[in-house]
Amino acid sequence: MDDYYQRFDRTGRALGLGPVAELEVEDKKNLGMGAEADLLVRAIPTGALIATLDERGRVMSSPEFAEQLAKWRDAGRQDLALVIGGADGIDPSLRARADFSLSFGQMVWPHMLVRVMLSEQLYRAATILGGGPYHRA
Repeated sequence: MDDYYQRFDRTGRALGLGPVAELEVEDKKNLGMGAEADLLVRAIPTGALIATLDERGRVMSSPEFAEQLAKWRDAGRQDLALVIGGADGIDPSLRARADFSLSFGQMVWPHMLVRVMLSEQLYRAATILGGGPYHRA
């Protein structure tokens, strides 16, 4: 993930994207999805666009994801919180607050794999927007 984050930050800077900041929350008291949602909401910057990673979300191609990032950037959205839930998913109250929901398909993925896939897609999106050779479609 760190490699993709660094690549994204280098490529995205010239495009008005980034930098990436990864924040992790932990429900140490094991109070469940609602408590985790409260922790996540507190970690999200004020005014950030909230996008959840959820199997019920919108399935997009890499170019479509890149275009969506560009639309948010061009609309002046400075902070984007890409929210990945824990083992039980994302609490319905947080899903309802989200501005957008993205899916990597109908299968459920462990959150650590989603992090890797998302970090790669962020880098891929930056290369698509910058006209780089990384994405071959």
